[in-house]
Amino acid sequence: MTNPADGLQEKCRTLRLAETAKELPTLLRNAEAESWTYHEFIHKLLSHELNCRERKSIDRNMKWADFPYHKTLTEYDLKEQHAIGERQFKLLKELEWVAENFTLILMGPPGAGKTHLAVGLGIHAINHGYQVAFISMAELIYVLKTREYTSKSRTRYKRITSSNLVIIDDVMYMTIDPKEASLFFQFIYELYDNVAFILTSNKGPNEWGKFLGDPTLTTAILDRLLHRSEIISFSEEDDSLRMKYRKTLFSEISVQS
Repeated sequence: MTNPADGLQEKCRTLRLAETAKELPTLLRNAEAESWTYHEFIHKLLSHELNCRERKSIDRNMKWADFPYHKTLTEYDLKEQHAIGERQFKLLKELEWVAENFTLILMGPPGAGKTHLAVGLGIHAINHGYQVAFISMAELIYVLKTREYTSKSRTRYKRITSSNLVIIDDVMYMTIDPKEASLFFQFIYELYDNVAFILTSNKGPNEWGKFLGDPTLTTAILDRLLHRSEIISFSEEDDSLRMKYRKTLFSEISVQS
């Protein structure tokens, strides 16, 4: 004898309600056992489908973001640095700056926690419905130079430019040539006023001209990036977290041993 739920499941699949189709027998049993009203049943059914789709969307966006590691804001210890306090941290977590297409520049020495904060904010943004892209400056330049003739770079570029928040790590870590500087300017020009940025750098914006090699181009880039911006400075007082929590081979062995 055919189960009555089978026909309903097939209709759900036809309507592309795949998750509802899987869960339908359980929902029907719960509805009968708990005497749900029609309204309650429809609410539970549609809520289940929406929740599943939201989880899938978050998982997909996490994958597309291409974070170097998964570190959340919960793991970020404010006491380890002097760049921001509780109030500023709370404002960042509210994500209004993403909606308003702000630029955050996280500036300071290596190992101070800039990338952790950037990744944590990116993950937080994805969990609140935003699309995020993470890329290092070196990788970005490569994508910009090769997107015309490699499908991988073309796909990466499309995902970056369709994001709400673009995180560029290690900006101006090394000198780039005039052609690369021009490509970077075109990239910023295209996205300006359409996305929010987080830039991490161990150099202040006033030093970027040395790495771009063109004062006019540097001014044009900074004019757009700094139009709506916040510079968060990790000072030399903030010890390298990598060194503080590094693992060693010889921690228990003396030099004389």
